[in-house]
Amino acid sequence: MREALAGLTVRGRAFLAAGITAIVCAVLLGQPALTRVGVLVALLPLLTALVIGRSRYKLALVRTVTPQLVAAGQPARVELALTNEGRTPSGVLLLEDHVPYVLGTRPRFVLDGIGHGWRRTVGYQVRSDVRGRFEIGPMTVRVGDPFGLVELGRAFRMTVPLVVTPRTVDLPSIPVSGGWTGSGDNRPRAFAVGSAEDVTVREYRQGDDLRRVHWPSSARSGELMVRREEQPWQARATILLDNRLTSHRGQGVASSLETAVSVAASVAVHLGRRGFAVRLVTAGGEGDAPSGRWHQRGDAELSARALLEQLAVVQHEQRSRLDTSWMGEQAAGGLVVAVLGSLDQGDAPALRRVVHHTSAALAVALDVEAWAGRPDGTGGSASYLARSGWRAATLGPRDRLAAVWQELGRAGARSGVAPAHEADRSRTVVR
Repeated sequence: MREALAGLTVRGRAFLAAGITAIVCAVLLGQPALTRVGVLVALLPLLTALVIGRSRYKLALVRTVTPQLVAAGQPARVELALTNEGRTPSGVLLLEDHVPYVLGTRPRFVLDGIGHGWRRTVGYQVRSDVRGRFEIGPMTVRVGDPFGLVELGRAFRMTVPLVVTPRTVDLPSIPVSGGWTGSGDNRPRAFAVGSAEDVTVREYRQGDDLRRVHWPSSARSGELMVRREEQPWQARATILLDNRLTSHRGQGVASSLETAVSVAASVAVHLGRRGFAVRLVTAGGEGDAPSGRWHQRGDAELSARALLEQLAVVQHEQRSRLDTSWMGEQAAGGLVVAVLGSLDQGDAPALRRVVHHTSAALAVALDVEAWAGRPDGTGGSASYLARSGWRAATLGPRDRLAAVWQELGRAGARSGVAPAHEADRSRTVVR
């Protein structure tokens, strides 16, 4: 009852005040008829609050967002399935779903005639030009009476995530090369002699599939031995994103950082489709999980999805230098594509270390001063990178990424870089 009284609307409070005023005036003026009117007007909001407060509603909500992963600027649809699982019919329901302001205004719905077993589905669209991970919900429900005297608020706790990924651009194929690395139990071996009975085995480990047990070797050794998996070799590529605050200019979606993230997303999707195992590292190295995780080439769509989810939440970092601790796994070489902002002489050691440990180093150097209204015009960062051994091209706010990517390919052709091996080839065991 206390909650119901607190839910009195302006109209309900006005009725209550008018009734009390009429009663007081009737007593002072000696008008019994006015007293009855005042009592009726004052009791109406109180009785309504009593009925609303004692009502027990059992509303169920199922919220569905389709799709849950969208590119910036693309719409997603939110479906709300409401069910009344209680036996008490309700009055008018006022629904309001909470959404972040970047997704649009909060949708509101008015529902009436809700009885036992009632079901209703409503929907609305959301759209964001800003990448990120957003929570849709919770929904608040306000239950009102037909007279508009009382409104009680309820809230569902459930929320649903929506990931808005950066925009991507389809890139043309250019000659690139990546380091061939293995990912299974052992690297393929060549046997100069031997028969088909020769099998490479190892000791059984907990969790191994029993179908891989090699019984002849197990009988000879007296311990369970399993066959090693013959693994394909594959090309790996690392996307290095310079997200330092000091390296970028501009604000919001028009900043150079947003362009850098879009470039990194486009390159990651492109290389994934070409069969590369791709990982993303930022200026902070692998310290900011899930950065630095390899996404294998088995399913290009899933790999691209995982990389785009990482890029959706990348923010500025308060660092002065690039962290290259992730280079520990690059000893065997590999492809590195760097998306870089403003550089200075202090970045030279890190850039040289990357070139030294990779088989191919490509860089898209953003002319960040153009985002501040002071375009360089000399390709300073690209020239600086080229002197350090990188294949580099400059990207300005008005440049097309596909054309810049082709320029990188032409730079590689001029430097004599051979076309890449197809990453989906594998080296097999020769017996």
